[in-house]
Amino acid sequence: MPEPAETESPPEKEGWFHLDIHPQVFFIAAGVIIFFVAGTILFQAFVGDAFTKLQSAMSLYAGWFFIMTMNVVFLFVMGLLFLSRFGEIRLGGPDARPEFSTFGWFSMLFSAGMGIGLLFYGVAEPMFHYVANPISHAGGPDAARTAMDITFLHWGLHPWAVYAVVGLSLGFFSFNKGLPLSIRTAFYPIFGEKIYGWPGNIVDIVATVATLFGVATSLGLGVQQVNAGLDHLLGIGQTRLIQVILIACITAVATWSVVNGLDKGIRRLSEINLTLAGLLALFVLLVGPTLFILNAVLENIGYYIQNLPALSTWNETYEQTQWQHGWTIFYWAWWIAWSPFVGMFIARVSYGRTIREFLLGVLLVPTLVTFLWITIFGNTALYIEMFGVGGIAKAVQENIPTSLFVLMEDFPLSSLTSALSVVVIITFFVTSSDSGSMVIDIITSGGNPDPPVLSRLFWALLEGFVAAALLLGGGLAALQTATITTGLPFAAILLGMCYALWKGLSEYSGPQETTVGAGKKEPSEFRVTRKPSLKKTFGRRKLW
Repeated sequence: MPEPAETESPPEKEGWFHLDIHPQVFFIAAGVIIFFVAGTILFQAFVGDAFTKLQSAMSLYAGWFFIMTMNVVFLFVMGLLFLSRFGEIRLGGPDARPEFSTFGWFSMLFSAGMGIGLLFYGVAEPMFHYVANPISHAGGPDAARTAMDITFLHWGLHPWAVYAVVGLSLGFFSFNKGLPLSIRTAFYPIFGEKIYGWPGNIVDIVATVATLFGVATSLGLGVQQVNAGLDHLLGIGQTRLIQVILIACITAVATWSVVNGLDKGIRRLSEINLTLAGLLALFVLLVGPTLFILNAVLENIGYYIQNLPALSTWNETYEQTQWQHGWTIFYWAWWIAWSPFVGMFIARVSYGRTIREFLLGVLLVPTLVTFLWITIFGNTALYIEMFGVGGIAKAVQENIPTSLFVLMEDFPLSSLTSALSVVVIITFFVTSSDSGSMVIDIITSGGNPDPPVLSRLFWALLEGFVAAALLLGGGLAALQTATITTGLPFAAILLGMCYALWKGLSEYSGPQETTVGAGKKEPSEFRVTRKPSLKKTFGRRKLW
């Protein structure tokens, strides 16, 4: 594998209009996004119809590719974790140490990786599958069991495996080889110095667009639930205008978080929202059907493991139905579209972790917490529907964003817990926006891990505009289509990333010459010239 050229830390300089940017990636990606937003606002009816047709066509003809990609990535990561010899390699070299505490690290990666989505679908999705799914008859124990199986599939190991591949690729090649912290970096073992040209530019442009549309999808889902919660508490109504106003307000809060940076803003906010979410889940566990939930945790995980091979490869070949198009394929496209954002963010906060620690922390721990969350809220909803007063399924079918708040009505202190739910949704909303802004800015600045505040503000505001435009142009259907559209090209990039990562790790022979401290040289095959601390200047090659 060709070695990256050894370079000294470049002098700090102000970029275009006082922005430290990669001009080709920044302007082309921003232009594509702004053109898309303008078209959505100006031609709402046409764009809404086009979105629907495009979503149907891509799900029909590319569904098999999404399913194949997710399974290949999942098997690759499991092999890397349990069968490879690379577990002791430390991101950043043998002397590197984590920049954040374990709780802070986990809080940030979980908030960025799932966040709003779990609050949106934690109650709603199991109820949807309980009422209607193509595997079992509606209602009854079999339907409940199938509903949890399918929900676990969509939120379990597969999406976190995708995040792990992207995060580990970027972390290894950037921290251990001194390459820029950018998506193109993952392909250095394949393309060598060509990553600094247009092939690399195209990869970063696709990643930027996919990231922004993926984050906008989550923000659109989140603002609908915030609107539903406020309507439930205050009776303000649920309209597109209110949702756009909410996007503007929450984007302003996200902008404040961006200005305060990673440690003071994003980390602290992530710890707060994970703590609040934990308190909410604990309340439901203790006040709800506790024994039913505890029994369900073990049974749900057991059935998930048992049925995972069949469920993860099922694509309706013999049924010739289209149920998967609105569920599994949408989810796979959603996670893939989010992977540049979440993967780079995880890489940025994972300096100093060993590969084994990284994979356990990114793959297994978040999956377990996700399963606990879905079991607590999903099985509580199923219990009420099957053995209690019911009404949850009807609420979900009538208005998905209200499902969490309808569930809370069955418990004491419903106004307080509904208000807490709104706060948790808003904090997850903000962490998605500010961390997404930071990641996009890292990509469009050519791999600068600490980009200027001004360009972060630009991307934070643009994310809000995109979410608002997509809601105005066709609501959730528009958001789903945008996600699938950007997820498809990155699915191919993801497969190439697996090969490049394995190639890079296989050729790694351990430290032989690295820069440590003030001019002291230690051996490292990769000739890393970056200082050990991420808080200091990164010594890496500029992309332009």
